[in-house]
Formats: sequence, structure tokens, C-alpha cells
Amino acid sequence: MAKELTSREQDYSQWYNDLILKGQLADYTAVRGCMVIKPYGYALWENMRDVLDKMFKETGHVNAYFPLFVPKSLFEAEEKNAEGFAKECAIVTHYRLKNDPSKPGKLMVDPEAKLEEELIVRPTSEAIIWNTYKGWIQSYRDLPLLINQWANVVRWEMRTRLFLRTAEFLWQEGHTAHATKEEAVIETKKMLEVYADFAENWMAMPVIKGVKTANERFAGAEDTYCIEALMQDGKALQAGTSHFLGQNFAKAFDVKFSDKENKLEYVWATSWGVSTRLIGGLVMAHSDDDGLILPPKIAPLQVVIVPIFKNDEELGLITNKVNEIVHQLKDLGIRVKFDNSDAARPGWKFAQYELQGVPVRLAIGVRDLGNNVIEVARRDTKTKSSVTLDGISFYVKELLEEIQLHMFNRAKQYRDEHITPANTWDEFIDILDNKTGFVSAHWDGTPETEEKIKELTKATIRCIPLNNEQENGKCILTGNPSKERVLFARAY
Repeated sequence: MAKELTSREQDYSQWYNDLILKGQLADYTAVRGCMVIKPYGYALWENMRDVLDKMFKETGHVNAYFPLFVPKSLFEAEEKNAEGFAKECAIVTHYRLKNDPSKPGKLMVDPEAKLEEELIVRPTSEAIIWNTYKGWIQSYRDLPLLINQWANVVRWEMRTRLFLRTAEFLWQEGHTAHATKEEAVIETKKMLEVYADFAENWMAMPVIKGVKTANERFAGAEDTYCIEALMQDGKALQAGTSHFLGQNFAKAFDVKFSDKENKLEYVWATSWGVSTRLIGGLVMAHSDDDGLILPPKIAPLQVVIVPIFKNDEELGLITNKVNEIVHQLKDLGIRVKFDNSDAARPGWKFAQYELQGVPVRLAIGVRDLGNNVIEVARRDTKTKSSVTLDGISFYVKELLEEIQLHMFNRAKQYRDEHITPANTWDEFIDILDNKTGFVSAHWDGTPETEEKIKELTKATIRCIPLNNEQENGKCILTGNPSKERVLFARAY
């Protein structure tokens, strides 16, 4: 068989790792905490990236690229941001190696090649970007500045997991500059909506939009908005963030503009980003014990066709018909593969494509040709049906749309069933330990209480949902007054 996966019930963490490795998404490397994204995984990321890139451009943003390295003095300029990322920084101190005289064939750092100023390998790019913006922005006519970059960043994580938390990962980071606070806040919320749209309508992953508490917000931000998703093990995943930075970075890097009255003002800023951790979220939100289940809209392959044949003559007959189907599917914009290789038997291919989460599998033999039918298998429900070849391409197109919607509805039902209110500390603990998922509970609004709850339970406030219902209540820990519930969960 092509697969031997640990079950979710047996060991959820090992099941996840098995899927990533055996599903051909990624692999480990010789670099601690880093991964190789394999072609199938990278094709998935490309599809996600291309959709998001189009969405960014439709909202007026353009792409640019900024350096991987940040001079230490620039990194230190915004104190909260520097402090927030300090423990995760990789630092370049020298620029040359030389032969080690005491160890033939080995190299050593050349002590004479020490940099005048140490360079930080970017954990995020605000510092280098805002230092650059200082030279680009002089007048209100230069605003708004709406720039995104697709890049890699490095955060020296001590405990890593493929896609979810690696020392190096791929992402996009938007960095925008505005003339007014109102414009910057509108931008921040607009990009949150873009992320929510993408997560729900492309990834089929329902999310809750909210704002982070002061303890959980991005270092250097005045407000952090987020989308939170729920995985099948009941843990939450922060799937995207959009930050209102106020004038903090503009003041740190002295970025001013002349307004219409010719007065100098500091600009207002935002930043926002999603990363390859979305792939980890996609795996955990949808997949099962037989392998990946990928939403058709972003699956690298949407349809695979497997011929059933005994000899070259039968394969030739099948191929003539399948080539017509492939042409029709491609004309409809469907990503399709005809796997006519003789390297593996059909049963092995079925298992492999099931493992890799291909949404629709078509199988056809000579007898099917004679009956003018083809077998259609859905990955999401694992159901099979015999369908007439007449109009098969349009049938498949509609089926892919149906699968996309079904995946979202199934994930949403699970999420909704795992949002549980708690009114007492005992209820709170019981839900976290036995039901898992989001716990909707009152909190007195203090960082001290939030930190104490985290210390006692390892649960964090995932967000204060936007448009939250206002209700009087008592904090589950302190009993102090509260005017709204927030969402707690244990998280990745």
C-alpha cells in the first residue's frame, strides 16, 4: 500500500507529521528547524499565493522586495518590536571563512572579516522597510503607499513543527503608509476581510474575525486583528493577522509628510501577513486517517484519471477517450492529470491519490467504454458512482464546486459545535480538558488575569470577536465585572 498512517485518535501529532511527509508536502533537512517544501507542497503554496496576490492587487497594492538583512541599529529603533523579536533573531557577525590551520580541510570564521555592524536576518521587515519609506515619503501626494512583499523570514524557534513553526518560513507581508489614522484603520480591517475571504472561500476553512488583547498583539502595534481557525483536535490556529501600527514606526524612523496645509505630520502605518503555516492549518482542518483532503479551488491537482487495462491495445482505446475528457476539463480551467504509467497497479494509484487529497478521481476501463460510463470517486466523502460519459466534464466541474462547499460546511459545523460557553472556573477547566475547542467566557480585561489563566491552563485568549455581543457577567477567574465574552483555547 502507498500509505501507513498513524490515526488521529492514536496520536494526532504523529498523524500530522505522517501526512506532511507521506503526502509529499515537505521533508526534513540538515538545517535544524528548517524544512524542504517538496514540489507537491510548493504547488499548493503557489496556488494559495497566486490567489492572495490577485486579491492584494485588486485592493490597490503592489509588490516590491526588501533586503533579507537588517542592520542592528535599525532593528533596535522601534523598541517594542525589537524586544518582541529579540529572542528569535539570527545574527550575522562575519562575512568570510578561511582555512583552519589547526584542522586541515576545515574552515573557520576569519576574525579579520568582522562586520562593522551586526546584521539581523529579518524576523519581520518593518525596520528595513520604514527606514526605506523615509526616503520615499515627503508629501501627502506620496500617500497612501500600499506595498506587499513575498519573502522568507527567519525566527529561531526552539521547538519546531513542519509548516506550523519552522526556523525559516515563506510568507507575505504588507506594509502600508497613510495620511490619517482613519485611513490606516480602514486598511487594517480591509486586509483582515481579504484574509477571511481567502480562508473561507478558497481554503474552505471557517474563521472567527477578532482583535487580540494587549498581551497577544504584535510587538509595536496599537491593535492586532486576526482570523482564528479551529483544528480537528480542538486546538486553535492563528491563520492571519493585520496590524494597526499607529505612528510608532513613523516616529521611530522619522517618517513625516507635508499635509495639504504644508504642515509636517508623522504617517500612519499598517502591516499584515499570512505564511506557509496556512498549509498546516489546511491539513489539520480537513484531512482524515486515509490522507490529505484538499479544497478543489487550491488543490495542485483537482482531477486524476486512472485507466484500468490489461494490455497496450486496451490502453490505446481508453487513451483516445480520456484525451478528449482531459481536453474538455482543461478548457474549463480544471487541473487534471491522466496517469497512464505502468509503474504501479491501479489500486496503488488509488491509494496514493487518496493520500495526496486529490478531490476527484476518475477510473475507466474497456468495459466502461462499452457502457459509455466512468467511475467517479469523491475524496471528501469517499463515495463512488458510475456516471455517463456524456457531459462528464461539466459534471466534474459542478462536482468540484459541490466538494468545495461541502468541505466548508463540514468544517464550520465542527467549529460551531466546539464553541462552548463557560460561566464558572470549573466549567472552563472541564471544557478545555474534555471537549476542547473555543471556550466563550468572561474576562475582567486585565493582563494579569489573562496571564494567570494561561499559566494555569495553557489556554490563551485567541481573540475578542468583532461585533461581539455586549453582556454583563463575571470573570471566570477573579469574579470581577465583565461586559463581554472572549474566546479562549489552547493553540498551535
